[in-house]
Amino acid sequence: MPYEPPTHTVERSLRATTGARIIAGVDEVGRGAWAGPVTVCAAVTGLRRPPAGLTDSKLISPKRRAELAQELEKWVTSHALGHASPEEIDELGMTAALRLAAVRALDALPVRPDAVILDGKHDYLGRPWQVRTVIKGDQSCVAVAAASVIAKVRRDAMMAELESGSAECAVFGFGDNAGYPSPVHKAALREWGPTPHHRLSWSYLDALPQWRHLKKVRVSAEAAALESGGQLGFDF
Repeated sequence: MPYEPPTHTVERSLRATTGARIIAGVDEVGRGAWAGPVTVCAAVTGLRRPPAGLTDSKLISPKRRAELAQELEKWVTSHALGHASPEEIDELGMTAALRLAAVRALDALPVRPDAVILDGKHDYLGRPWQVRTVIKGDQSCVAVAAASVIAKVRRDAMMAELESGSAECAVFGFGDNAGYPSPVHKAALREWGPTPHHRLSWSYLDALPQWRHLKKVRVSAEAAALESGGQLGFDF
């Protein structure tokens, strides 16, 4: 089905109301995965017309998404990625890990943005960044949509490399499921248990009695509550 193309409306609003000139769109991928990092892309696009077909990465076929990511990496003014590892997610909780990955991405840009458009309703970035949150920003905002596509393609490629480069990871089907719950992933966890690339504080281990002893205790109940919504699908 057709989707309304993203616009620069939010960027123009930020320019008019705050005086910001360099505005980065920020989006994440991997929040709900059981394995692999959480990845954040920060993209600066200016107010130019984007490549055709740009929208939320989840609404684009894998083939077209890969093609579009290549176009976008040449089209954007600048972009950078930041990652938080499974170990950092286990130690910090997802909210703090998202902030860590986002700060890494923003700090890697050649010029510090004056403002940030963050996909979603929750500002996990906070001060000193000037943040505008936008629900479904990956569909409505050009810079966020560009970040969405680049982040998704790059993280998927990382997970595919894990599968192809390690016999230990090959059985989990990371090239197809990118570390998210899938029948192949669940079956491999039952048989072989988690790898060092898995998030060991997550609730899916509660359904695996033979591997439950590997579960890490989160730092705080608050951290567990903040990310509980991202751990759906652990019913084996």
